[in-house]
Formats: sequence, structure tokens, C-alpha cells
Amino acid sequence: MPQRTQVLSANMFSFEQLRGFVTVAEELHFGRAAARLSMTQPPLSRLVQKLEREVGVRLFDRDSRGVRLTKAGEAFYGEARRLLALAETAPELARRISAGSAGTLRVGFTGGAGYGVLPRLLNHLSEQLPDLELELFELVSRDQIEAVQAHEIDLGLARPPFDTAVFGHRLLMREGLMVAVPDAHPLTGLKRPLRPEDLASEPLIMHSDAKARYFYDLVVGLLPVRHDNVVHSVSQILTMVWLVQGGRGVALVPQSTQLIHADGVRFLPFATPTPKPVELHLLWAHDSQNPALAVALKALEDLKF
Repeated sequence: MPQRTQVLSANMFSFEQLRGFVTVAEELHFGRAAARLSMTQPPLSRLVQKLEREVGVRLFDRDSRGVRLTKAGEAFYGEARRLLALAETAPELARRISAGSAGTLRVGFTGGAGYGVLPRLLNHLSEQLPDLELELFELVSRDQIEAVQAHEIDLGLARPPFDTAVFGHRLLMREGLMVAVPDAHPLTGLKRPLRPEDLASEPLIMHSDAKARYFYDLVVGLLPVRHDNVVHSVSQILTMVWLVQGGRGVALVPQSTQLIHADGVRFLPFATPTPKPVELHLLWAHDSQNPALAVALKALEDLKF
């Protein structure tokens, strides 16, 4: 529609002219419209006439019976109201974005953080900051660290270690380790937490030392992992569970993985020197320029897992 395109793209009229036009369109009477605008009728008529010249179409039909919108005027009326509404709300929106209560927060998370932690965190932020838009990025911890440093995401849910000179971080939760085994595995018959020696001869689905270094280091610090026992090395916990489900071996996974409820897979407790050795941190860049980050971190202070 050529005329609509002109209306949307034109910068040739003022908001004063738009307000005058909209008020006349609503009253269909120049006298009443002028009274609403606290002005006299002649200046209002000149405002509307100038607007019509600049837009290039007649917006009102005027005759002895009164004032009526033309078809072009009806189309322009909707656009004029939209532009005026934007003009009225834009300053307040800008103030809220500057204060951090609106805008966008880009959140990175590991696959493991998606089980229970991420939904609760997002719900909490949405309740506390309803005008904040949340964008999600699923990344392993190493990629989150790079993305936070490059300011491609604002907040990460990642595993340590971090360079504290570059990053701010806050411990979000600790959890235990479980051993995922096929449903009918003999280890399910033990009436105690599993110990490292219980897994010595088991085919092991291992965390990738390149993509899941945190879990790789954690597991090799707890188990005498032998290369010939490792049947697969993967980066995603969900993939490990699928492989266990397929009978490929057993895997050490965070306790929250139980929330997957995978058919044919049992999760058995694993004894560790530290009761809850698996850490998940909030991670952000010290030099972030996003005002929403500080507000979000403040809102998350009272979130407990």
C-alpha cells in the first residue's frame, strides 16, 4: 500500500500536527477539538492543513454538514495514534532500560543446568522483573566463559574454574553425584551408595576432557579411570543418559539428572569425600555494560536451591 509506506517512513510532520489531527478525527469538530487542546480553532485548522500538504493527501472532508475522515484519513488515523503512543511510552521505556528493569538479558546455560535449575531461575527473574526479556543460549561451560568475555551473553550458568580478574561469579548450587546404570544392572542390588571400587571393571561413559573439562577432572579425581574401560567420551549429560539407556555402559552424572526420568535407567547414589562436589555458578563479566545485569543479580540474591 503506497500511502501506508509513505506514512510510516515520513519524517516530515511533527507530533504537534499528529495530536491536532487525532483530536479532530476523534471529535469530528474543529471547535471541540481546539477546546480539548486548549487552543483556538484557526491555529488548529492551519496545523491540519499543513499536515495534509506534507502528507500529500486530503485527510478530512469539510462541508456544511460537518467534518468527516476520508479513506486516506481513516488509514492515517490508526498510524498517527500508534506513533503518538510510541512517543509517549518511549521516554519511560528508555528510563527503565537505563535502570536495568527492562531490556534484554542474554543467559547461557549448560545442558545439566537445564534440569530444574534453569526453569526456576527464569521464573524467578520473570516474577521479579516482568519487563526484562530473557534470551537463552545452551553452551558448555568453556564456551560460556568465552561468550561472557566477548559480551555475547550477559550471564552464564557455568562450572568453574574462572579467572576472577575478568569474571564475577556466585555459587548458585551444590549437588551430589549419581551413577546412571541400566535398569537391570547388578549394581542396583546394592543397598548402599556406590564406591569407586564398584565401578572398577564397568564400561564407563566418560565426560569429554575437551568439552566437559570440569566433570572430567571431577570424575578422574574420584575414580581410577582406565583408558580401556572408557567406551565413549561425550560432552552432554543427556547424551550420556541415552547411551546408558542403550546398554552402552554406566556414567557419573549430577544428582539433578534424575529429573529426566529416562525409561530403563536407574540413578544410584555415589559416595564422595565431599558430600555435594558438583558446583554450578552464576558467571558474568566485570566490565559488562548491560544495566539489566546488576538488577538481575540483585533479584537472584534470594533464590535458593
